[in-house]
Amino acid sequence: MTGDGQHVLDFLLSRRSRPPKFLTGPAPDRTAIETMLTAAARVPDHGKLEPWRFIVLGEEASRAFAQAIHARAEAAGKDGAKGALPFEQAPLTIAVVACPRPTDRIPAIEQTLSAGAACLSLLNAALAGGWGAAWMTGWPAYDRPLLDAELGLAPEEWIAGFVHVGTVAAVPPDRPRPDLARIVDWRA
Repeated sequence: MTGDGQHVLDFLLSRRSRPPKFLTGPAPDRTAIETMLTAAARVPDHGKLEPWRFIVLGEEASRAFAQAIHARAEAAGKDGAKGALPFEQAPLTIAVVACPRPTDRIPAIEQTLSAGAACLSLLNAALAGGWGAAWMTGWPAYDRPLLDAELGLAPEEWIAGFVHVGTVAAVPPDRPRPDLARIVDWRA
């Protein structure tokens, strides 16, 4: 390896999400959150469209969203407990909202990939900052009546992911990682 990025590579090779059930308070403070968001906003963004935005749900807002999930689940016949649980467990949730921009220059898929990259960059920034974090969706990420009423999404917007953040209370067991021999096709 050249340069001084070995510590970054070591982090990427060992990074692990921490699901909300393994998180507790305190949550990061505003300065730490702004650092994470700044990192998340530095993703590839062909055309400089910023096809994403962030909604920061502190502990109180996250719990209120969980209550709205329970109410919506009851009305729609969905599993409210499963949908709300991550918002009840983690002390901070950041919604990454995909905001596709109308343009003939940049394909919609590139904007979608940029929103996904913002999720991963936010997740990695939280983990690199010493916090526990997980990028999740679940049915609440796709329920338009819930999202419109509670998060105020515009009709063309959608949730790329909820990144739940907090202090690590316990470390989950590691999971098997992909076998490169199975997923890489080497060509000379």
